Amino acid sequence: MQEQTVETPKGRFVTRARGVARVSGALGLALVLAAGLGSVALAGGGGKGKGELAEADIRDSYHRSYRYEKTQDYDDAIKTLLTVSQAYPEGYTVNLRLGWLYYLAGKFTNAQKHYETAMKVAPYSLDAKLGYTLPLMAREQYKDVELFTRQVLAIDPANYTGNLRLAFALRMQAKLDQAEQVLVGMLLLYPTDVKYLTELGLVHVARGSRDAARGVFREVLVLDPENPVARHQMAQ
Repeated sequence: MQEQTVETPKGRFVTRARGVARVSGALGLALVLAAGLGSVALAGGGGKGKGELAEADIRDSYHRSYRYEKTQDYDDAIKTLLTVSQAYPEGYTVNLRLGWLYYLAGKFTNAQKHYETAMKVAPYSLDAKLGYTLPLMAREQYKDVELFTRQVLAIDPANYTGNLRLAFALRMQAKLDQAEQVLVGMLLLYPTDVKYLTELGLVHVARGSRDAARGVFREVLVLDPENPVARHQMAQ
């Protein structure tokens, strides 16, 4: 079975025909996956690049984009990566990064475009699929959020973020029984997780079960006394 090493913002992965397995290692910011899960190369992932960039220049572009992001200067964070994107339009890492930055900048169409490219390049990437749900949630496209989170869970059934966003999307579509089923299942794994408990409380609120909701939010406030959602709901 052929294997390819892939660098992502969460670490190094070995891709196989049937899935993805994490291995140890630090992020190589310039290394990305080629189109069709091919060989790994600098920045463009061995894809159809329009030019060559030195590895030092690529790393510098990423580092400067991180610095701009920390100051919430998302436009300049994006601009610093445009030379990399133009040289390697099918690069996995640069498209994943630009998807995130455009999302932060509120430019959701651009964000979706880059996440779509990342998903095309790396079909097994959970980062790309979960990233894609961010502009969908911002646009309140909850049916599509449900679709893509279910794709994530088909690969990784216990994925923390995927299940949480699925439950949220189901609640926003008034699919309350399904949302509760997801939440209860994950709370078996994370019994004191504040985010899951808060979402469960909101499902009870949506259902009109105030007593059940208050019971959950009391628990949340024990774990997180300043939780704004729980404090608001308990004040109702």
